[in-house]
Amino acid sequence: MEASLRFPEGVRTYEQISAEVEAEKRKIAAQDYDPGRFFRPSVTVDVVIFTVQARDLRVLLVSRGGWPFLGRWALPGGFVKENEGLDEAARRELFEETGVRDVYLEQLHTFGHPGRDPRTRVITVAYYALVTAENLAPVPGSDASLTGWWSVYELPGLAFDHDRILRRALERLRERIWDSAVASRLMPEKFTLTELQSTYEVILDRPLDKRNFRKKILSREVIEDTGETWMEGRHRPARLYRFRARCCYH
Repeated sequence: MEASLRFPEGVRTYEQISAEVEAEKRKIAAQDYDPGRFFRPSVTVDVVIFTVQARDLRVLLVSRGGWPFLGRWALPGGFVKENEGLDEAARRELFEETGVRDVYLEQLHTFGHPGRDPRTRVITVAYYALVTAENLAPVPGSDASLTGWWSVYELPGLAFDHDRILRRALERLRERIWDSAVASRLMPEKFTLTELQSTYEVILDRPLDKRNFRKKILSREVIEDTGETWMEGRHRPARLYRFRARCCYH
């Protein structure tokens, strides 16, 4: 049996850290600190949200409603408010620009090239999410005039450096597809092994051997037989599966 991993003891909560920070602000030395001593860039969040539709991997984009890059397609996102956490900002911007909420978001990477935004020096923290296409009809919001699902292989010219962000997100998705049940975020509650294999093939952009795929996915014990079947064309009924405790796989 493997030994349990150890972690530092007494890790503080953010409430405790905030209390200590406020105490530091009240010290006399704080009066001599000049916040303008260092350059203060702006911070934004951008969200790459994937889904699978019609055997194609697609990403949600918004058409920008103002300068810069008016009318260009971009990832949903925007500026982080002063008293707002990054995760909170990502969820707020996603909802404000697309009407989408209650999706799992994972932090992807930080992009900070000095020439990525014409407004000022902007550092963005990118996120990515995986969702099913069922009942997902995004609507444009505050800074977006249109929203739409685009194939990751047939994209329009994107604003800012969003093509680089999208590429990094696709790389992460492909890296993780075998390491965890990320596919569960793209699948309906019940599915056949043929449907699951199709989703993997769409993500990896290559065909997979049917026998090897089924052996590999079943050996990982992340899915279970529901005991139900589904007719696939004229073939005999196919078994329906579901992910085990899909809420716990990220």
